[in-house]
Amino acid sequence: MARGPKPPTVVLGTAEREGLERLVRAHGAAQQLAVRARLVLAAAAGRNNREIARREGVSVDTARLWRGRWLALQATSLADLGLEERLTDAPRPGAPARITPEQVCRIVALACAAPAQAGRPISQWTGREIAEEVVKRGILDRLSPRHAARLLKGAGAPPASGALLADPV
Repeated sequence: MARGPKPPTVVLGTAEREGLERLVRAHGAAQQLAVRARLVLAAAAGRNNREIARREGVSVDTARLWRGRWLALQATSLADLGLEERLTDAPRPGAPARITPEQVCRIVALACAAPAQAGRPISQWTGREIAEEVVKRGILDRLSPRHAARLLKGAGAPPASGALLADPV
């Protein structure tokens, strides 16, 4: 017999159960969603979080998390919030991005061009030089040399002539 408090009961309607089972069997389903669907189905079958975690190869915290999320969203109808949306990660906290993908593309394109094309008397871009050129061209109002280097590193700018930074200031 399992020790500890009994987890809250998950009760599935026919449409929910059939939809989750269909999602588990679907060959094209994202595995992350299929695992979560199996977790909910196991919770509805009366298993506790430890049993679910052991059977599905996840942590007890993960089993507990998806049981809780399912229960929190269960009052919402399937018409308003579909099964896949219920099993999708919640938005993560944090400040919204201040640099758009288009601006990142423009910065990477600038870094891929030789500095001489921008009238710079250098052979390789530095964090300071690229940041100054970005502001000069009006791509951004301000950009630190360090952030310029991180943007280019994250974008995987090719190390062709003048494409990557000479110093990651």
